[in-house]
Amino acid sequence: MESRRGPLKSAVPSNVVSPVRRCSRTACGRPAVATLTYVYADSTAVLGPLATYAEPHCYDLCAEHSERLTAPRGWEVVRLSDASGPTRPSGDDLEALANAVREAARPQERTAQADAKGGARSGDPVEVGRRGHLRVLRSPDS
Repeated sequence: MESRRGPLKSAVPSNVVSPVRRCSRTACGRPAVATLTYVYADSTAVLGPLATYAEPHCYDLCAEHSERLTAPRGWEVVRLSDASGPTRPSGDDLEALANAVREAARPQERTAQADAKGGARSGDPVEVGRRGHLRVLRSPDS
């Protein structure tokens, strides 16, 4: 392919950029383990686990800098979790997830039962339209 400046060169992968996120502090090259966010309206610095994506107004910190973090005078530091080790889901978390899955499956079961019986039961809402994943429901009484 040609451009006004000459032939375009193909992109070559570079080893210069590391896929590991680094500490945002100047001259610190250690891997980041926590993300710092400032909530200016509440005069609060929030330090939590490393965010999934690098955000422009957040700062990634290594273990040493996250432990030594201090906030300006009058500000509060909120530490959301201990970043020293990975947390595992508890039995309560897994049970809550299972209950949520069961609950999400219930409306489909009722719809299938109503269809098998030849229509909706009295008092059940009736679907009158759809837009994407949203449904418009009308009560059969109205």
